[in-house]
Amino acid sequence: MTDAIRIRALVIDDEPLARDMIREMLGGDSDVEIVAECANGREAVEAIRSLSPDLIFLDIQMPELGGFEVLESFEANQAAPYVIFATAYDQYAVRAFEVHAFDYLLKPFDEERFNIAWQRAKAQIKLDRTGERDRHILALLEELKAGPRYLERLVVKTGGRVFFLDVAEILCIEAEGNYVRVYDQTKHYLLRETISGLEEQLDPKQFLRIHRSAIVRLDLIETLIRNPGGDYAVLLKGGVKLKVSRGRFERLEELMGLHIS
Repeated sequence: MTDAIRIRALVIDDEPLARDMIREMLGGDSDVEIVAECANGREAVEAIRSLSPDLIFLDIQMPELGGFEVLESFEANQAAPYVIFATAYDQYAVRAFEVHAFDYLLKPFDEERFNIAWQRAKAQIKLDRTGERDRHILALLEELKAGPRYLERLVVKTGGRVFFLDVAEILCIEAEGNYVRVYDQTKHYLLRETISGLEEQLDPKQFLRIHRSAIVRLDLIETLIRNPGGDYAVLLKGGVKLKVSRGRFERLEELMGLHIS
């Protein structure tokens, strides 16, 4: 590759160590020039507009303006870069894949995984002088502008294997520190995800957080329980009983068109 078509890359991550790692992994490749580094989404929006990079390494989770919001800021007449997402959470990686990201890196990633993503992007950019990049990013932007996209599947790692769990099979979710335990009708699985992070990715028409440590699927609620002592609970189909906070109980009554005196 000559200097005339050298790949112009932009690194966007709020973690200095993550930016350093990407810069180091690209350091030995003369086909790439890192035109800038950004520590937040607002810097990234301005840098993309002013520098027109060919490729961006984009952290999904950043304060104030995250990776998906950065993409939503793209203008229709703006030359759009390829996107390689980076994230510490499996479920964000699933969403990144679903919205047509060229590739994603699941933190902490090693040099081998990074090189797979980088070489794929480099090969495509070498070949692509026909507008394919714009069609690719337009598809991504159309997906985002269509409205919130909620998770349809969760990545589950258990017993040395990885598989997808359809969200429609979930009964309830309970918090365990920085992890969650996801229950279906027969089993439960421990995922490296916070309950708040997972709540944001689930369709609120299907799931409700009923307590700081629990989320339930609304169509599986069988009974609302208001105990004399001021305790609240729900009984799910299948017999699972979960505590409900007072404010969330009132929200449940509203959603279900009930009032328990």
